Amino acid sequence: MAGSEGENKAVNLTYNMFKEIGFKKNQIVKQPFTFSDFYSMTLMKLLLTLNLVLVLNLLVFSYIHGAITMVLVIFITMVVYLIIKGVKHPEISGFWGEYFGETLNSTNVFTKIPAKKITEKDAGNIIVSAHLDSKSQSYNTFWRVVLYKITFYSGIMLIAVYIFYFIILFGNLDVSFFITIYGGWISIVLVSFSNICLLFLNTHNKSPGALDNASGMAIVFELSSFFIENPLKYLNIWFCQFSAEELGTMGARVFLDEYENLFDKGKVFQINFDMVSCKSHKNNRIEYIQSYGIGMHKIYSPILNKYILLAAKGKHINVKKIHASTGAHSDTVPFRLRKYDVVDIFTEAASLYTHTVKDTPDKVDPKILLDTCILFKETIKMIDNNYKIKSENQEF
Repeated sequence: MAGSEGENKAVNLTYNMFKEIGFKKNQIVKQPFTFSDFYSMTLMKLLLTLNLVLVLNLLVFSYIHGAITMVLVIFITMVVYLIIKGVKHPEISGFWGEYFGETLNSTNVFTKIPAKKITEKDAGNIIVSAHLDSKSQSYNTFWRVVLYKITFYSGIMLIAVYIFYFIILFGNLDVSFFITIYGGWISIVLVSFSNICLLFLNTHNKSPGALDNASGMAIVFELSSFFIENPLKYLNIWFCQFSAEELGTMGARVFLDEYENLFDKGKVFQINFDMVSCKSHKNNRIEYIQSYGIGMHKIYSPILNKYILLAAKGKHINVKKIHASTGAHSDTVPFRLRKYDVVDIFTEAASLYTHTVKDTPDKVDPKILLDTCILFKETIKMIDNNYKIKSENQEF
């Protein structure tokens, strides 16, 4: 877990593994950083508590007066907006993080292989990443995501109910309020149930972390061992083992803050490996997140998507596209928020074991890891072979 003695051992093992692969000491970077656990631990419980209080107050005020309900909604909306604005860069502790959280020390470990045919400055960049920390929680990843989805969709249902409520109230429509009353009760019960469960989602340090995320680290190491002997022509390639992913993707955020000045949007791709394979499950396969959010399933990184599918077809490897409405909080988040092309490689079935004491090496399937390495070795080579610089964008 980030900030623990176990993480220090993981950092040293990672550094020594890169050396064993063939990277020289001056090619391997240890990037130490400090961060506050307020944003990943305390803040989440604070927001869940506020949300619980809000929905209960909404229910009470709905029986008193609609105007009071509207004022409360506006007030809470402003508070939430200010909180979101204040945590735009959680890697910077700030007032809340410094005084209401514990400051932890952590370390990223990474290396870079420069492009062979053009200068590092003119080349594009591929970030191949995983994370070296692990954790266990009261519920496994699968049920945690289910609870988040219940909260999310019940919240949307609640908003829709109150919009309908205000239309009836202020539009003087001859429609029964029982529809909104029952809808409000159902959504509030669901939100309250999921919020209370998530409030008891405590973090421990008992997971062996085999799937999440020694599996991803193994793939990053294996790919680095190939590309150290076969550098790309037009792309610098970074091999990053980020830390503190489990505590707010802090390692990836710190890395991007320091090195973003070297990156040009449209010339940067991140391929992130996190909990790959699940040996005991029928859906033991390579999956990647093609799209995020609700509504239309817009492909977030069409270039990466295109070459993953081409490489899979060429190598006869089965790969499954996944849409993530919520719960996909990985080291791609900082890159995705800043409009870089990213993709998460994972196995959804692994969520049944991750963040628990059952996340053991016997759950990892070496065949799936091997196929993942073959698939993304080919994907990366195809992107490089078709890479051409054209002003601020690349042409494929």
